[in-house]
Amino acid sequence: MPKVAVAGGEINYEEAGKGPALIFVSGLSGVGRYWAPQVPAFSARYRTITYDQRGTGASDCLQREFSVDQMAAELAGLMDALGIESARIVGLSTGGAIGQTLAIERPERVERLAMCSTWTHCDPWFRRLFEARRLMYQQAGSELHAMFHPLWLYPPDYVNEHDAEIDEERRRNAQAAPPVEVSVGRINGLLAFDRRAGLARIKAPTLIIASDDDYITPCYHAKALARAIPGARLEILRGGGHSISKTRTVEFNRLVLEFLEPGDR
Repeated sequence: MPKVAVAGGEINYEEAGKGPALIFVSGLSGVGRYWAPQVPAFSARYRTITYDQRGTGASDCLQREFSVDQMAAELAGLMDALGIESARIVGLSTGGAIGQTLAIERPERVERLAMCSTWTHCDPWFRRLFEARRLMYQQAGSELHAMFHPLWLYPPDYVNEHDAEIDEERRRNAQAAPPVEVSVGRINGLLAFDRRAGLARIKAPTLIIASDDDYITPCYHAKALARAIPGARLEILRGGGHSISKTRTVEFNRLVLEFLEPGDR
């Protein structure tokens, strides 16, 4: 697995396919393998890049303090290292917050922006949920958090149909978990995020996807993003939970590919 030096550390990344650059940006877990259901479909048309954010996966775990601004700068640094001036960005949850930030602060780097299951700012619901998750890490460690995580990510129908797969995922995530201090630091970065004041400055064509039963980032955030970003397209799917790119792969891939293709003809 190739690595590149970025911001005083190392980022592990994977690359597949040829064509215009497309970068998938993961959520709080930060690991590029999350996008395995997307890579085959998208790499047939794009130079498709997934990566482990710093502090996660096979990237370095040197940091203890994080911010979404820092994560966006890290993404820009990865693009520099790979010789990519601008790219199509697809981000889920934290990845959507990173995409917002990059599109606001470095608009020349973002050609098209697709965001899924993301949020505008830390409201009381978000604060209570992530403060509880932070305390779980601090008092009980990564293993207990990994047991609860699927219940936040997936709706009951998906859990019932994929129980053995989810259990294997839970064991893998617990074994590969970063130091608790990293997870706590990443949550602190999310709790401080608020890009509402800059959303009207986003010029890149934008697609926003949400599910109507997302427990972590309820779809009112998606509606607020669509109102604030000029010309944004909003798609709210029925069911699927937070991880709709995984639970509704076919529909998610279709929507994103249709959105990306007009700029490639």
